[in-house]
Amino acid sequence: MKGMRNLILLCLLVLSTAGFAQKTESVESMLSAGSENGKSVAVLMVHFGTTYDGTRALTIDAINEKVKGCYPGVEVREAYTSRIIIKRLKERGIVRQTPVEALMSLRSEGYTRVVVQSTNVICGIEYNMLLSEMRSMAPFFDDIRVGKPLLCDAEEVGKVADILTRRNVANGKKGEHVVFVGHGTETIDTAVYGMLDYMLAAKGCGNYHVGTIEGYPAFGDVVRKLKQSKARSVVLVPMMFVAGDHAANDISVEWKGELEKEGLKVSVNMEGLGQIAEIQDMFVSHLRKAEKVNS
Repeated sequence: MKGMRNLILLCLLVLSTAGFAQKTESVESMLSAGSENGKSVAVLMVHFGTTYDGTRALTIDAINEKVKGCYPGVEVREAYTSRIIIKRLKERGIVRQTPVEALMSLRSEGYTRVVVQSTNVICGIEYNMLLSEMRSMAPFFDDIRVGKPLLCDAEEVGKVADILTRRNVANGKKGEHVVFVGHGTETIDTAVYGMLDYMLAAKGCGNYHVGTIEGYPAFGDVVRKLKQSKARSVVLVPMMFVAGDHAANDISVEWKGELEKEGLKVSVNMEGLGQIAEIQDMFVSHLRKAEKVNS
């Protein structure tokens, strides 16, 4: 009996050690092995998507190509999470797969390990749905890793704050202000936008603010801060990976129009986060740190 117990313990130790070794294998080594051994490892870039061809080329296509350049020889695919956008593109003869469809295609072609990186800005509803889908697909693969969104922790929020303020210069003494407008979410995850707003103030960037279309801080919060700061002119900047429909309508029309009613001079910088090389590099860094999902 004692010998059998020792044998069982030894087996558990071997299994746990093997699992640890697999879990700690770096993404770099996985992708290097994939490029050397052919169809083994693939990268799946996941985007919300857009029907705007111009901004898609500058953002989604650009980061896809950057990842391909970082890992030559590795298969890089893309998927869209918005079913509405997929449907509209299909009507124009442009085919895009959902994440699950893309994984099924990869598996049917012989790929057994996949590194997934989304271009979500926050860990909100979209990202959590992606994680759930990846967990459901995990039994069909040897390994699925998922990288984190852009604003995944305080350090990354600070980096983004520095990048955006360098890229959008405003003179507070002249009453010039910049408002970064995110999509937002109805869940507590929207608090990361409040963190960014607080960090900007803590860095002495009192003429930079953050608002969201569907979360917190809301439009009214932004107006209040602009009035308190005695702002005279405002530049609205989409804080979204793609400057698509929300930027063209909610920001460039609704927010701009309402702020002008408040007596402010308003302009819009129609640049998606995905157009910024430093932001693209942050996503690639997250891909390199992708973590294994469990079914």
